[in-house]
Amino acid sequence: MGTSDIAIKGAKGTGAFGRFAHEYMIVLITIGVFVCATIACTIKFGDPSTFLNVQNMVNILRASSVMGIIALGMAFVIISGNIDLSVGAQMVFVGIASFSVINGLEPYIGAYGAIFVGIATAVAMSVALSIMCGFIVTKGIVPSFIITLGLSYIYRSLSIFELQSGGINIKTKVFQNISNSSLGPVPMPVIYFFIVFAFYLYVSRYTVLGRRIYAAGSNAQATRLSGINTDWVKIQAFALLGLTVAIAAIVEGSRMNSMNSSSSGLGYDLNTIAMAVVGGVAMEGGKGNFVNVLFGIIILGVINNILTIMGMDVYLVNAVKGGIIIAAVLLLRSRGKLN
Repeated sequence: MGTSDIAIKGAKGTGAFGRFAHEYMIVLITIGVFVCATIACTIKFGDPSTFLNVQNMVNILRASSVMGIIALGMAFVIISGNIDLSVGAQMVFVGIASFSVINGLEPYIGAYGAIFVGIATAVAMSVALSIMCGFIVTKGIVPSFIITLGLSYIYRSLSIFELQSGGINIKTKVFQNISNSSLGPVPMPVIYFFIVFAFYLYVSRYTVLGRRIYAAGSNAQATRLSGINTDWVKIQAFALLGLTVAIAAIVEGSRMNSMNSSSSGLGYDLNTIAMAVVGGVAMEGGKGNFVNVLFGIIILGVINNILTIMGMDVYLVNAVKGGIIIAAVLLLRSRGKLN
């Protein structure tokens, strides 16, 4: 084999590794985060199993499930070329309405009937609010950033006014079983999260709506000229987000047995956006893979978990988390996963 043959073979090998890194960069980043977390625990505690154990992995998924559910819906909105900064406040607003319905109806139709109506109320209300938001954004031709920021203030203010800055508890104990039970060793919030993930993955890959959301986010004008109502497509993307916000409100409310008007849902908007973007969803719209979004959710969950285990000063946690998020996104962009 001549020198030129070796060079050609080497170039092909490099190309193969480059293609692998390009396609699976998010997986490599996830593995890197796990390795770094394990090393950090080994150095501090002398035992890698402080982090790397089955129960802690379950804890990471359970702690990430509520925001992860919203992040899946957020991914659709970002892919459509928009953004939603109101999801945390909307979750609280919807949760308060739903729990009020449950508490009010339980004496008349029983716990199970009241819970069914309460969940239906949460879904209908949240989807309707998100459709309204999408309608204002598309028909008003106003940046979604501004509209959803304003809606966030409205939802939070109305919630605080209704409960006078306090919270609401669910009187029926049956409601707590929605989140505070397990299927074997797996907590129910984790089950809900993966059900939503499977459904949204299916929508993104195998439905007309999914393909149209990608098309509208990639090139709205060309999509419109092809005969597709891009405004309606984007409104539907917001509706998909509204559904996840309703599910998150029920799961979170059941887990905590309450919803606080002032503190619940704080930071959920930016954290869910970060999960989607770290998972490779392009902020410009039109690009994103829901399997990669799953890894983005896991990465943020691991970061939160390891910083807690390491006992980092609470005032520095967000600074470190922000730095890691920036590094991950820059690494993905450098490999062409974000454009």
